[in-house]
This record gives sequence, C-alpha cells and structure tokens, in this order.
Amino acid sequence: MTIRTRPPVISDAERQQRLAALRKAMTEANVSAVLLGSTESLRYFTGLVWHQSERLVGAVVLADRLVYIVPGFEQSRVETLPRLEGEIAIWQEDEDSAAVVSALLPQGGKLALDDALPLFVYHALTRVIGAERLVHGTRLVRDLRLCKSPAEIAIIQYAMDLTLEVHRRAHAFIRPGIAASEVVRFIDAEHRALGAPAGSSFCIVSFGVATSLPHGAEGEQHYTPGDVILVDTGCRIDGYHSDLTRTYVLDEPTPDFARHWAIERQAQQAVFEAAKLGATCGSLDDAARAEIGRHGLGPDYQLPGLPHRAGHGLGLEIHEEPYIVRANQTLLKPGMCFSNEPMIVFPDRYGIRLEDHIHMTEEGPQWFTQPARGPADPFA
Repeated sequence: MTIRTRPPVISDAERQQRLAALRKAMTEANVSAVLLGSTESLRYFTGLVWHQSERLVGAVVLADRLVYIVPGFEQSRVETLPRLEGEIAIWQEDEDSAAVVSALLPQGGKLALDDALPLFVYHALTRVIGAERLVHGTRLVRDLRLCKSPAEIAIIQYAMDLTLEVHRRAHAFIRPGIAASEVVRFIDAEHRALGAPAGSSFCIVSFGVATSLPHGAEGEQHYTPGDVILVDTGCRIDGYHSDLTRTYVLDEPTPDFARHWAIERQAQQAVFEAAKLGATCGSLDDAARAEIGRHGLGPDYQLPGLPHRAGHGLGLEIHEEPYIVRANQTLLKPGMCFSNEPMIVFPDRYGIRLEDHIHMTEEGPQWFTQPARGPADPFA
C-alpha cells in the first residue's frame, strides 16, 4: 500500500479564521467572551496543547483580544509552545485564577464556558462572577468544530491510511498461541514506524468469545486457530484521530460466522447509503437497525443484535459530534466526519464490528477507507 505524503499541519491562518467565526457567533449570542480550558477546543482555536490538571490553563477569547490564562510558574513553558500569538495573564499559587478571568470581562458581560471545562473551574467562576453571567458555550464551540475543513480532512485521511496499513501488518503477524498483548505492542510499534510519533492512541485486540465484548476483555488472551479476531486501533496526527476496526478469521469461516459477517457488512453499507446531505444522524442508525432486523436480530438494543449507536463523530476527539444515534436530529452537512460501525453481538459466541469512517462532501458520503472484503479477507 502506498501512503500519501504527510499533509501540512493546521496553519495559524486557519486558526485565525476559526477565531473570527467564534467571535461572530459570540456577537450573535450576546456573549462578551469565551473561556477555553485545557481541552481539545483550546487546541482547535489556538494551537496550544495542554493537559488538564488542578490548575486552570486556558484562554479567554474576547472580541478584540486573545488572552492565555496561565499559572505564573508555567509562563516560560507556555511561551515556548506552538500557539497563536496572544497576551498572557498569569496567576500565582496563592491567587484565584477565576479572578484573573473575571478582570478581563467588560462590566456585566456574559462569559461562555468551554463545555469540557472541569466542574471545579465552574464553581470558582460562580463565586467570583456569578452563575447568572455564565452561559453554556457548547454550541458556540461545537458547531464550529462539527464540520471539518479540507486541511483537517487531509490529516484524518493520512492517519486512517497509516492505521489501515498497520491493520494489514497485524493481520499477517497473528499466529497460533500469540498473546493479545504482543499484538497490541506490535501495533503500537508499527504506528510509530509509519509516522505516528506517539504510537497507538488506543488498541483493542480480542480473540474468540472476548470479541463479543465491544471494548474488549480484561486479562490476557491467546489466539487459537479458528478464533474470531477483532482488532480496533488508531493513532493521532497533528492531534487528529484515526479509528478502524476489522473482524475476521484466519482460516475458513464457519457458515454461521460467514452469514453473520455478511449481515454486519450489509448494515454498514445501509448506513453509508442513508448518509445523504440533509438526512438526520438518527436516520443512519435507523437504517442499520432495519437491515439487522431483516435478519431476525434485535430489535432495538436487544442481543443478538446491535447494542450501541451505529457511529460517532471523529476529529480532535475520538468520540465527538455528530453522534450516529437514534433520534439525533442533527442534519448531515459537508465536512462532517463520523464512524460507521453497527456492531453485531452474539453473546458468549463472538462479536463482529466493521468500522470505517465517512466524511460528507458536496456530492454526498465518501469513505476514508474502503470496507473489508470478506470474513477471511479484511481488506478491500
């Protein structure tokens, strides 16, 4: 497989466009400022990457300023990290970071909060600013992140290409007696070798009955010939995730497994065909369940059948909006990226999850990776 040339990272110019769109949304919502915490939204708008702790590190987006909120002893480190230019407002260990945020607000102005801020930050802000001036910033932030730009889609495509190649290598690596943990280590090393500097962002390797547990079993497993194999893994490139699952056997599939695998693949295709611009996200989940139900599985979340939603959005978070779940009225638009994984579980036997991702274009849905070919041939 030929992997594409690594795409450029997100540019400062694109981040400035995101801030401009956020400020426009702030004006329309009559909000004076948005507080971003140590979250993926901070990275999205400013490029600053910081891991959450008990100390507030973030940024206040105002109509005409970007101000980073930083503990005094971390200022020198923040100054060395990639980020958009902005002022830095520091707070010392014996000071209240909420007071620093409050001082930036105009008199009586409302502050919208990043939806991923921890509760302790909210409580501190209510004491200093007052709950009546704090508003939910979910839609201000999430609506902008919902549809990916061409630059974002290119990075996700590259990450998916890497992970698909890692799947190919893992498929060739599995042999009788091998431990699942050895396959996990192999997958991590291959992600690194192919250009994902942090290796796997996650990895599930399950054999046999353990495949019926959607997120894997505790403890070690060893592959026995004839076992169903489920591998679900991904990596991050410039913060953006890949996420792919393949389920297969290495030997001749049993008639039952081949039939059930085909139902799973048909359900996955039903989701793809339902993914029309303007369709609701919930209608895609409905399409998967209708296809599965045609074969006597389910209904609803009953087993054997589909025990969870049919997919999730993907970007800087591995699970983010839009969620492909029943009753979700979000309409599909160009730039939306989401998984297609209507897993079928047969309790105490096996589970079959085929997971590929879709991005919506002006012409309709497009696969990031081509779906698997068959129960013993997991690659297109």
